[in-house]
Amino acid sequence: MQRVGAKQYLVARALYSEDSFAEEHEKVCRPHKTTLDHVKQYFKCDAKRAKNTALSLLPIVGWIKIYRIKEWLLNDIVSGVSTGLVAVLQGLAYCLLASLPPWYGLFSAFFPVVIYFFFGTSRHISVGPFPVLCLMIGSVVTRLVPDEGPPVNITGFEGLTRDEQRVLVASSVTFLTGIMQLAMGVLQVGFVVMYLSDTLVSGFTTAAAIHILVSQLKFVLGLQVPGISGPLAIIYTLEIIFAKITSTNVCDVVIALVIMVVVFIVKELNDRFKSKLPVPIPIEVIMTVIACGVSYAFDFRVKYGIDVVGYIPQGYESPIAPNLHIFKETAVEAFPMAIVGFAVAFSVAKVYSVKHDYTIDGNQELIAFGISNIFGASFKSFAASTALSRSAVQESTGGKTQIAGVLSALIVMIVTLAIGFLLDPLPKSVLGAVVIVNLKGMLMQVREIPYLWRRDKPDCVVWLGTCIASILLGLDLGLAVGLGVELISVILRTQFPRCSVLANIRGTDIYKDRKDYTNIIEPKGVIIFRIPAPIFFANIEFFRSKLTEAVGFNPLKVLRKRNKALRMIRKLLKKGDLQWTSKGFLNTSFQPITESEDESNMEELDMSIDFKDLPVSIDWNADLPANISVPKLDLHSLILDFAAVSFLDISALKGLKTMLKELIRIEVDVYIVACDPYILEKLHDCCFFDDEIKPSIFFLTLHDAMVHVLEKHPECEDKNTQDDTIITSVTVHYPDLRNRDRNTLYPETKF
Repeated sequence: MQRVGAKQYLVARALYSEDSFAEEHEKVCRPHKTTLDHVKQYFKCDAKRAKNTALSLLPIVGWIKIYRIKEWLLNDIVSGVSTGLVAVLQGLAYCLLASLPPWYGLFSAFFPVVIYFFFGTSRHISVGPFPVLCLMIGSVVTRLVPDEGPPVNITGFEGLTRDEQRVLVASSVTFLTGIMQLAMGVLQVGFVVMYLSDTLVSGFTTAAAIHILVSQLKFVLGLQVPGISGPLAIIYTLEIIFAKITSTNVCDVVIALVIMVVVFIVKELNDRFKSKLPVPIPIEVIMTVIACGVSYAFDFRVKYGIDVVGYIPQGYESPIAPNLHIFKETAVEAFPMAIVGFAVAFSVAKVYSVKHDYTIDGNQELIAFGISNIFGASFKSFAASTALSRSAVQESTGGKTQIAGVLSALIVMIVTLAIGFLLDPLPKSVLGAVVIVNLKGMLMQVREIPYLWRRDKPDCVVWLGTCIASILLGLDLGLAVGLGVELISVILRTQFPRCSVLANIRGTDIYKDRKDYTNIIEPKGVIIFRIPAPIFFANIEFFRSKLTEAVGFNPLKVLRKRNKALRMIRKLLKKGDLQWTSKGFLNTSFQPITESEDESNMEELDMSIDFKDLPVSIDWNADLPANISVPKLDLHSLILDFAAVSFLDISALKGLKTMLKELIRIEVDVYIVACDPYILEKLHDCCFFDDEIKPSIFFLTLHDAMVHVLEKHPECEDKNTQDDTIITSVTVHYPDLRNRDRNTLYPETKF
């Protein structure tokens, strides 16, 4: 019983199968485009499309027209100056991760930013060095040009110093990364980033943070540790560090600890009072200036043997061409760099675009980063993406557009051209400390593990698998392993879905898993089976096994048993040991009759049961003559809920057809409900239907099929109590509309 005043609704319509619905309701015939039509449309060009393409390739044209000088310019200036100071420091610091001289980080904080200004669609991200990418470049650099021993035999290394060789490697791999990003953007494959789930990216960046932390220990401790790349590089690096731990430079450790403590405290204060502070306190810049001054005043390099940044040449260097031989050596590493750089930047850009209500284009972002990296690599910068902390500074200080980014590049250019010499005495331990402090956000992602384990164990496995593989095998192989684990998790989820048997919720037309509810109705002889996944070659056997488990018998075995029994009855009738009378079969033999074990013509046992040469059809649930026995079935109707089946492939289609035929041949009526129209169309195109399987088995809804079954088998519904009937209509009450014409507001709808 419904409580008084409860809202209900009344539905009165005919019972519809797919065929009857199609007969009664005319369907619009829509012409479907062929592949050739799509290709023609893709390459079609007119004035409007050419204009839109040009505007999409230069997004600056779109937002520069609406730029509000009075409202936005001051904010962009403040943001640009603040971001520029941070970019200078991070450029120097992150360059250490790439195993390059520090000043090349300034190039990476300048050239890509200028190009992104014209081609990028995000207005808030700060383009430049990203620690994970820097570390990936560093692993390539140290592999081809190790700290100890000769470099790899590459044409073009002749006559170059070790640093020049490393710069050539970094710029060449960056150029190749840019080509890959540009190609993916032109080919409109920006969707590839969707295959990197948030869980995978979180595990990957956490592993990268651990790699970065280990790589900076040599600067914090003041040790000479050769760069190591490849699987287990982090283990070997730690082994060397612990072997040399007694040679630690105490002054470096003290400086690094002081920097880390102060920067950490002020950053926490910035986060806590960010609503009250006009701009975040640029504590990294302040501490760097102080450290430079103290180091210069007390001559740390000479007195304490501290490793400093050293001479920073003024101005920019001449452009260089990439080395094709290096392309061949680094192609495998360049592709994950292209994907990771774009994925991180796009993820950050998407967050800010949602926050500030504008759209970004993934394919255009690929083009923007591709051109930025190609152009930057020509001027000896390394791969650019975006640093989360730097982008946060640009957005939180009021930046409105990429004009703030250009102004930050201007600050970097001033340092490069004019005042870079002031950074000569800066201890590298300061840069290492700044890098380590900025890892806090990535390292704290470890806290996601308990949540993922409680909420989604497969996602937790993806996180752990990606993180552990990236730590032990390196970032490039770790990313590949993470993608593999993620792919396996998706396959397992679709290959082994949680199938269920449904039941009617008493007094409604709603059907739920019978294990989850108590107040349900299950008509005798009817089973409703639901598979919540697409059916394809990998899970068709699982679907078959689960269906067999749900119905409680193997239909093929039952069919063979019945055909064997029929073969036995024919043989007995032919021999005269069995006769048909008005009361049924009569056993005329006085000897015990044993069931034949003849296994000849096994193919016939799988065919439809044929009673044409018998005097009467056989009731398989009744007692059979002699000692012949077959399994007795209580099931007469099976309803398959296809509401969650999004596609069927050819292998699944064949397997489904075989299953349906086996069930139909043992006199079980099969109905399929809520089938997607495109799947139904595919079944027609693939000649799924024949004399045994007819289109009439498809029904619009589950309740339509159930009502049809109850009409066909009225004995399966309990008529003792009204509450036990499966209803087909309910009544609408609108208690809040007492004085209005309800028929006007809510006219009766008849289906």
